[in-house]
Amino acid sequence: MKLLLTSGGITNPSIKGALTSLLGKPITESTALCIPTAQWGHPMCGPASIRRFITDQTPATMSGLGWKSVGVLELTALPSLSRERWVPWVQDADVLLVDGGDATFLCHWMQESGLADLLPSLSETVWVGVSAGSMVMTPRIGEDFVHWPSARDDRTLGVIDFSIFPHLDHAMMPGNTLPAAERWAAGMPGPCYVIDDQTAIQVANGTVEVISEGQWTQLTPERSVEVNG
Repeated sequence: MKLLLTSGGITNPSIKGALTSLLGKPITESTALCIPTAQWGHPMCGPASIRRFITDQTPATMSGLGWKSVGVLELTALPSLSRERWVPWVQDADVLLVDGGDATFLCHWMQESGLADLLPSLSETVWVGVSAGSMVMTPRIGEDFVHWPSARDDRTLGVIDFSIFPHLDHAMMPGNTLPAAERWAAGMPGPCYVIDDQTAIQVANGTVEVISEGQWTQLTPERSVEVNG
């Protein structure tokens, strides 16, 4: 699977160009499934915000990029369906557009539904995450980002070996500052990226590349190792 891990979605031409490159064909020739599941686990989200994501009425442009087709995949429904029914939907999609919310809730339903087990076989599929939709691929997210009361801890899928602190210096999230991110990183077991909404992290063919028209910082648990922007 090819990953485009964003904080705010497809927010600038550089991130959009990275998406097109990962797809290997124009967006207008590509089929997408959008996954809103993470929103149900976050107290600030609900039916109205999920509708905005699906109909692309948010700044995190995803579903409205001009895809050949867009469908909705709700992971909480999948355990009640046969795999023979839903697995082909995922296999036939060029891209999975995965919204934010609570990453631990999303992780739970990816595992419960069987989607997590399917990921290794989706070698040509592109995963585009927004916030929690990106963080779910990391080993841990940190206790500050856990909002689902039933979460066992802050562990997530561990598809990649680094953690992500999203929404750096976001106007609506005054606590998401670099000093806060440095304190967060001190509790993480491995490398960390701190990214704003104009930044994405591309992971493909074993290579990690930062795509940014904004601000980002790479941290280790001990110290900052690279600052850009």
